[in-house]
Amino acid sequence: MLALSRLSRISLALFAGLCAAPAFADRLATIQSSKALRVCIWPDYYSISYRNPRTQQLAGIDIDLALELGKDLGARVEFVDSSFAKLIEDVTGDKCDVAMFAIGITPLRKEKLAFTQPHLASDIYAITTKTNRRIKDWADIDKAGTIVAVAKGTLHEPIMKEKLKAATLQVLDTPFAREQEVQSGRADVFMTDFPYSRRMLDNADWSRLVTPPSTYHITPYGYAVKPGDPAWLARVDKFVTDIKKDGRLLATAKRHKLDPIVAPPVAP
Repeated sequence: MLALSRLSRISLALFAGLCAAPAFADRLATIQSSKALRVCIWPDYYSISYRNPRTQQLAGIDIDLALELGKDLGARVEFVDSSFAKLIEDVTGDKCDVAMFAIGITPLRKEKLAFTQPHLASDIYAITTKTNRRIKDWADIDKAGTIVAVAKGTLHEPIMKEKLKAATLQVLDTPFAREQEVQSGRADVFMTDFPYSRRMLDNADWSRLVTPPSTYHITPYGYAVKPGDPAWLARVDKFVTDIKKDGRLLATAKRHKLDPIVAPPVAP
């Protein structure tokens, strides 16, 4: 009876330990079994994962590459709308299997998410109006009286908080809000990246690009997954390695005019 009682206590302890241990799902096996890959995107990201408001069709480098990943896995792709503000919540909350919308790999995000190697890398750019008299070049941005707008949750928010010394930083809820502030004259510039700057120049005749005279702050962009599943992260990272080697990344980047910001292959 004593031996049985002791065995029972050991069994209960083992059971409790298993319950307390983190349950890391084998996401890759689940995707291969269900033949479905859920991909988080931000549908307002021009040339990256953009939903045309007239046709409702998705287009961009990470739309094309998500479909390539689906092919490699033998799975259909289901796109899930997300945003930079909801990125961590959506990925860690299992709303999707992977986030693929050129996500800046920042220290804050790396605390919450697991990232692949980068496939793109962009500097920071500014958009002002053609009629703005305060901003003639990059040196005019960080001056007293200048109002610099950024979108909440984007990588530009923490970077500009650190970089700006004299200008006033305005953090707005959405990218569209920062555009409105600049167009209306309530803000002088808003900070963005290479892909989004292309959207402004292609679609907003009032906009003017302000480019830094030298490297300002390069940020690598990659794909993000929920931490705790090394096999799934390794598989997505292998996909990035593969598309760099076989030319799919560069070909897709050229199709969307993003080849200037393609990240080089990772050294072996």
